[in-house]
Amino acid sequence: MTSTAPPPPPPPSRDRIPEAPDRVELPTGAAPDDSRFVNEDLLPVPLERRNWTTYNFAALWVGMAHNIPSWLLASGLVALGMDWKQAVFTIALANLIVLGPMLLTGHAGPKYGIPFPVLARASFGLRGANLPALIRAAVACAWFGIQTWIGGVGIFTLLGKIFGGWAEADEIGGQPWTLWLCFVLFWALELAIIYRGMDTLRRFENWAAPFVIVGALVLLVWVAVKAGGFGPLLDQPSKLGWGKEFWPVFFPSLMGMIAFWATLSLNIPDFTRFGAGQRAQIRGQSLGLPTTMTLFALLSVLVTSGSQAVYGEAIWDPVQLVARTDNVFGLLYALVTVLVATISVNVAANVVSPAYDLANLAPKLINFRTGALITGVVGVVIMPWKLTETPELYIFTWLGLVGGLLGTVAGILIADYWIVRRTVLDLADLYRPGGRYWYTNGWNWRAVAAFAVGGVLAIGGSHSEPGKGPFPADGLIPFLKPLADYGWAVGLASSLVLYVLLTGRESVTPGSSSGSAAR
Repeated sequence: MTSTAPPPPPPPSRDRIPEAPDRVELPTGAAPDDSRFVNEDLLPVPLERRNWTTYNFAALWVGMAHNIPSWLLASGLVALGMDWKQAVFTIALANLIVLGPMLLTGHAGPKYGIPFPVLARASFGLRGANLPALIRAAVACAWFGIQTWIGGVGIFTLLGKIFGGWAEADEIGGQPWTLWLCFVLFWALELAIIYRGMDTLRRFENWAAPFVIVGALVLLVWVAVKAGGFGPLLDQPSKLGWGKEFWPVFFPSLMGMIAFWATLSLNIPDFTRFGAGQRAQIRGQSLGLPTTMTLFALLSVLVTSGSQAVYGEAIWDPVQLVARTDNVFGLLYALVTVLVATISVNVAANVVSPAYDLANLAPKLINFRTGALITGVVGVVIMPWKLTETPELYIFTWLGLVGGLLGTVAGILIADYWIVRRTVLDLADLYRPGGRYWYTNGWNWRAVAAFAVGGVLAIGGSHSEPGKGPFPADGLIPFLKPLADYGWAVGLASSLVLYVLLTGRESVTPGSSSGSAAR
């Protein structure tokens, strides 16, 4: 008997890329349920849950930017010989520059609802995406441990001032047991917040952002009142001037400041995937990142200036400054501010990304919450108290390497999404083995080659002063040493150009599709 049912529609042509609407949703059943590349946390966010507004994104950045390491950025630049105007200018310019790739990679979030490791599948392949994802996860785990240790030390310092005697407690592993207790309790609090999911994080950032701003302004007013005005630091001339001594310090410092948020320029889709639209993420990030970082740098300089007038020395660490007061209420307020400020950046910047990245590695075994717990454990195992012992290793070597490698990945993502595909992706094939993003056994050799070449150019010339770092004075690859001070820019530009040359522009022919586009 002949069937009267109509034949199934033909599959979409692999040579034609249908026009994708502004916001794409994965049709029900389009992604294979039994695939080893799928779990609930990696699937696109449904349209009804893409509801983050401009305020949510601005608050996210305010919460992430207001933390102790951000406060100390300006102090590091002044220590290198800059005056306060040069330091604030360097930080402002760096954050304007890094905002560019932040907005470009963030575009895929509201449009497709996908996190960073799934976006990376389009360029690196379904399996190859684990390469940039694990690099990003490793960096985040290290930062998580460092930030948690810094926060724990801050709590230990302020509680010791309130209760007294904490620093004299019996030592375990070279540190007072009370410091370990603060570290562990703070670590557990961070994981408890992120374990409740992204909506809890959004609500936390909404109120944490204004709270931290108020805390910083209170500290500024307190110091100004005690100082009777701001001290001599604002009048101190630059030790470098604006001539030939300034620029050799400026450019590596600029790259270091860019590298501070180069991590988020990759995995910002982890947040923008919840965005109500492109306008929300563009306005929110533009209002939140460069303005907040510049304001915070200015606040740190002004407060430090006041501390010099009051105490006769520049106290750059806000925790150490507050610890000078005997006002219990002030100490408790500062304690809560340190808690909120550190949690807001650490949970958002350093737990969300590796949670998704690790889930991408083994979706059937690891979900978002499991990935967050793994991040917490790794952040302790790396012994962050050791990473922060040497400023040269922590600031310059660490940020230089991170910036170079992450800039290289960002160049490939931007080239693939904006130049090669012109923002058009096949959403279903991002989860389907054998689809258009399968390449060769799940790996795109073009992306790997661009990453390898860009990475070598970016960090191959890494060098250290004798006795101040792990690298040879002449650089790992001596003839690349002149590029080392521009690692992030070199990595991004070289990988972007090479990937486009290896891949070529793809032909995009408008057509119709049920929410997907083909390569």
